[in-house]
Amino acid sequence: MTPEAIRIIADLRREFYSLFATAMNVPVRVTGSSYSSNFPIASWIDNRSQVNYISIYAYTAPDKLIPQRPFLLRVAINKSAGRVTTAQWGRECRGLNQGWYFELTVLPEEILDFLPWVVSLVKAHDRGSLSLVQEPPHPFEFKVSEGPVSNDAWTHSALKVADSSKSESFVPAVLPEPKNRGAAVSRSRRAGL
Repeated sequence: MTPEAIRIIADLRREFYSLFATAMNVPVRVTGSSYSSNFPIASWIDNRSQVNYISIYAYTAPDKLIPQRPFLLRVAINKSAGRVTTAQWGRECRGLNQGWYFELTVLPEEILDFLPWVVSLVKAHDRGSLSLVQEPPHPFEFKVSEGPVSNDAWTHSALKVADSSKSESFVPAVLPEPKNRGAAVSRSRRAGL
């Protein structure tokens, strides 16, 4: 990732987690290591005493080798539990919430707009009534998955950026023809290729 992309993600993550903690009205802990490749996550305990967590990371981002790569962020709820520990929550915790997850892919400029919607989604899921979820600030759609229900949503603008980058993807390099093409073909046939 470019230094600018790293800075933008760190700033957005810090602001999102801070606002998320305030809006949730429950204790939210932000953890992460500044000296490793792990990025901070925010976690909280739901009304079933299970740990839930949210992470924000770059789905794709420009870098030195591919500066035109689209900059898309992902908001993931209860996804990739490898770094979440329940020990920090003490006896009140009954383990990780492995029964529900959700991912939303957005443009960087959309992420803070989605904060109230994400909070309403989490609270509605905790209450068992998804009818309490607010209208999203930007239209999105679910990507089709193998299972009966998809928990992978993309904003229309993120899909548009991703699709346009696919059409502009790398054109495979054309390798020069061998000088003695006939000899190369006959060698490959003899070798069983």
